[in-house]
Amino acid sequence: MSEHQALSLKVVVPHEKVQLFDVVPRNVTPLVDSSAVNDNATLVPHEMKLELQNGTSDDTLVAQSLTQDMNTTFHKLLIIVTPSFARPFQAYYLNRLAHTLKLIPPPLLWIVVEMGSQSPETADILRRNGGVIYRHLVCNKNLTDIKDRAVHQRNVALSHIETHRLDGIVYFADDYNIYSVDLFEQMRQIRHVSTCRRFGTWMVAKLMESNSRALLEGPICNGTRVIGWHTNEVTRSRRFQRFHAEMSGFAFNSTILWDPKRWHRPTVEPIRLLNIVNGGFQVSTFIEQVVEDESQMECLPQNCSRIMVWHLHIESSYPYPLEWFMKNNNVAVIASLA
Repeated sequence: MSEHQALSLKVVVPHEKVQLFDVVPRNVTPLVDSSAVNDNATLVPHEMKLELQNGTSDDTLVAQSLTQDMNTTFHKLLIIVTPSFARPFQAYYLNRLAHTLKLIPPPLLWIVVEMGSQSPETADILRRNGGVIYRHLVCNKNLTDIKDRAVHQRNVALSHIETHRLDGIVYFADDYNIYSVDLFEQMRQIRHVSTCRRFGTWMVAKLMESNSRALLEGPICNGTRVIGWHTNEVTRSRRFQRFHAEMSGFAFNSTILWDPKRWHRPTVEPIRLLNIVNGGFQVSTFIEQVVEDESQMECLPQNCSRIMVWHLHIESSYPYPLEWFMKNNNVAVIASLA
């Protein structure tokens, strides 16, 4: 072989272990007590071809390529919590949110919680939207004692995350909101315990019921630091609450639910939403259990430079037709065919 002849080597990157946190079958509606978690999966081996000229190689190029490959294969688990109940736009909302979640790179777990029982309609929507791993849970709280059913539905999801020690970023995604795909990628930037930043927050745009104008609610930011909160004539009556955030305007590290020592929490009491407070105070009192102050928060994106969540009041003017009535949390129709 000539001294200056080019050689060709194939470097095979060994199998890497990646933690997927949840491998519930995509087309199964698992029960709370039967949810299994498998922590390990193996990536398909990735091959890179390196051309060696004159018997030498560029090790720096190889290292950079390997680093880029690892960065593109690992994502933080997103745990999306959605309370749902029977109403005219339920199927539309759930399908719309499911199609949004399909666009998010895995791993992602969608926890949908209903009151009383798993409705066949919701189960069918979840099964038909393949590509999204989900868990369909039930809240059995007595409806006569409930001020806000969504509070108890979210608490069922929080208990599930705590019981199964799911490690990821928790986000309360109500089905009626509209979400930018970029929002979910931004959530994965919430930092780890080493920086004490366990909580990400952002602006939410709310279209008022009159549809004449939109209001912005959420943090005022300087870079990634929270330095204040937006208020308006609607939230001014709640000016004494500690944090002026929307339920869909924040996400947090799930380990704070089940690993209090890691986060130096002063109490081991479970973190839950409270049903004894109204309006925005529910959000504020919940956040007070997760963080001590704004120094443990970070703004997403930097300087809150764009809106990634929109809340629209499109349902209030569209009630069920007069011929429809509610029975066992499902819709029954009594209408003449003539």
